[in-house]
Amino acid sequence: MQVLTSTSSAGFGDALAAMREGVITRESASTLIRAREGDELDSLMAAAAKLRNRVNGRRVTYSKKVFIPLTNLCRDYCGYCIFRKDPGQAGARTMTPDEVLGVAEAGARLGCKEALFSLGDRPEAIFPEMRETLARLGHRTTLSYLAEMCERVLNETGLLPHANPGLMGRKDLETLRQFNPSMGLMLESTSDRLTLPGMPHDNAPDKPPSLRLKTIEEAGRLKIPFTTGILIGIGETLDERVDSLFAIRELHERYGHIQEVIIQNFRAKPEIPMRDHPEPSQMDHARTIAVARLVLGEMNVQAPPNLSDDDYPFLLRAGINDWGGISPLTPDFINPEKPWPHIERLAERTAVEGFELIERLSIYPEFVFREQFLDKSLASRVRTLAAETGYAKTS
Repeated sequence: MQVLTSTSSAGFGDALAAMREGVITRESASTLIRAREGDELDSLMAAAAKLRNRVNGRRVTYSKKVFIPLTNLCRDYCGYCIFRKDPGQAGARTMTPDEVLGVAEAGARLGCKEALFSLGDRPEAIFPEMRETLARLGHRTTLSYLAEMCERVLNETGLLPHANPGLMGRKDLETLRQFNPSMGLMLESTSDRLTLPGMPHDNAPDKPPSLRLKTIEEAGRLKIPFTTGILIGIGETLDERVDSLFAIRELHERYGHIQEVIIQNFRAKPEIPMRDHPEPSQMDHARTIAVARLVLGEMNVQAPPNLSDDDYPFLLRAGINDWGGISPLTPDFINPEKPWPHIERLAERTAVEGFELIERLSIYPEFVFREQFLDKSLASRVRTLAAETGYAKTS
């Protein structure tokens, strides 16, 4: 549900003028995110792009990665997810160590530097089959198995792991921090309403916003460079989007650890419960990105290019400065029907918009040389892959 109540032109103009003076509040952001297509949206996007250009210049980054879906078993049943499976369901699998290392090694040969680990949330909590699989692998929890695989990928292939495993407690974060220069967890939304019966998170015990915010905050306390973001179009209101952006900003102001904020748009799929749910329009996505840029200021803002089909360069005009991870080897297992653009084509189309595409590592440049944000055992590994600028070495 999106509340599209229009605001007066004067109200929009006042909110935009205040923003240009460096003042953006929840109230003004709530006004701006209701920008109407035409002059209002054009003005909003221009203001966001101007801020992005001041901070990032004409550079747009990406990370060359392999996508490793360690397990797609998951105890959450989100209404929009095609990735998760139950044991015995077609396509259900947990990768073996040999399979993980095989993908990582193939990626390393292609020049990839990131190994993105995505996996279901605590499947062992409800599936005895997963507990049996973990026991055969010498582990009690999925997060313990993940830690072993991150360590082996790092040590045996040189790729930098970036774990995105769902909720994590302090102990698990501390363990994973030894092998992951960066980690991630999508906030998705701060709306508790989305957990009510009939809503997309009503059967997802790991999706209450307070739990996800707790993990992101714990990562901040541990000085872990962290990726998060919001998922738009799943039933949240526009004001709830704004609330989510401010929650992320407030955590970053407190701990300084949010390296990237993804503004991801819902895409309907025939196999999901929300197959008939309307998708956000490109204009809705663009104005949300623009407001995110204005709320988040100098933080890195990303939108996945494959989820905007062939129109993705348009989103540069709304203020993003990163395309996220792009793989020359593996598909997007979360959205398998949406292939990533080829990196050469991505560079060409980014250049048409007036930007230079630059490869980064899984950890953003601003964190590469900050000692407190890297485990001591990882620092030299990361910096051998980084140029003096903190971006990825490309030769």
